[in-house]
Amino acid sequence: MDPRNKTAAVILAAGKGTRMKTDLPKVLVEALGRPLLHYVLDALDRARVERKIVVVGYRADDVRSSVGSRAGVEFAEQREQLGTGHAVLMCRDALERHSGPVLVVTGDSPLVQPASLGELLDAFVAEPTACLLGTLLHDDPTGLGRIVRSPGSNTFEAIVEEKDATPEQKAIREVNMSTYLFDRDDLFWALDRIGNDNRQREYYLTDCPGLLKAAGKRVEAMAVLRPSEALSINTWDDLRRVEDEMVRLGMG
Repeated sequence: MDPRNKTAAVILAAGKGTRMKTDLPKVLVEALGRPLLHYVLDALDRARVERKIVVVGYRADDVRSSVGSRAGVEFAEQREQLGTGHAVLMCRDALERHSGPVLVVTGDSPLVQPASLGELLDAFVAEPTACLLGTLLHDDPTGLGRIVRSPGSNTFEAIVEEKDATPEQKAIREVNMSTYLFDRDDLFWALDRIGNDNRQREYYLTDCPGLLKAAGKRVEAMAVLRPSEALSINTWDDLRRVEDEMVRLGMG
């Protein structure tokens, strides 16, 4: 079997479109006439990831209706939106017998590229780790979590959010883009240990790499993501910029 086919993808798709000022789930907002989530599933298909677990929440039935007929798609439900870590925890039953890698991506990132996912998957298969982050070298990292590396070995040390970063850390260009590969057992080991001691009282997946690293497990980061994959969608102007980039890349 192709090692990539042993991967299960978890697609985070439970959120509202609040910042877009729409009643739609954010993943069903359309770019070039198709929901954002469809592009993410297309990329996973082209990266040869056959099993795709879509985490639904807000207007779950609408999301199910939109993508439920696609090959390899199944669903987990997050009835309360308590953070990204909590969302992945909702996949525990679905992944109980899974023995391959677990890829976590967001469902509102239509510019995710199959080549980037493929590089990440190939690296994980070649040298398995507890967690491998797909990162990006960003010309303007403002607002994004920085990837801190060891000065000596250049290995992953931590994700530091901008609000917690020192001036030196704010100068780091390598950023976290919420694209992760985990060993299944290590993922749930870490998820069982994350807390919600933060202003939002939510459980964040970003805490998992640090917990694994602190436990002596191997955590790595690879800057495999392309500049276009840095484009996020939080406003209609953002969406227009993403659509322009999609046209440039021949995606529409």
